[in-house]
Amino acid sequence: MRSPKPAAKTPRSHHYHVYVVALDDRVWNSARFRRANPDHVLGKPFVYVGMTGLDPDVRFDKHKAGIQANVFVRDHGVGLLPALYERYNPQPHAAAQSLEVELAIRLRALGYGVWQA
Repeated sequence: MRSPKPAAKTPRSHHYHVYVVALDDRVWNSARFRRANPDHVLGKPFVYVGMTGLDPDVRFDKHKAGIQANVFVRDHGVGLLPALYERYNPQPHAAAQSLEVELAIRLRALGYGVWQA
């Protein structure tokens, strides 16, 4: 009888995460946010797209606490939207950097209001 195969381990270099934070509607009051989203579709969500070497929950908590925080997440962050990013994580640093930009572009194309630093 064979012993079961051990689960494949994720390489240590694959510890980066892309994440998406829902922002409350008041973010639209910021002229800076509106200028970055001229094609926002009324009724579509407002989001922040980022990447981190931390767990996305920990990173969100740091934003809310004002630690290396994006002002829109600190002031308007409501919570994470894992359905938009979980399937991509974890990954190597370069892949996460690229995906952060690609995901922001995709969401903007769908009419979302997006901030991506």
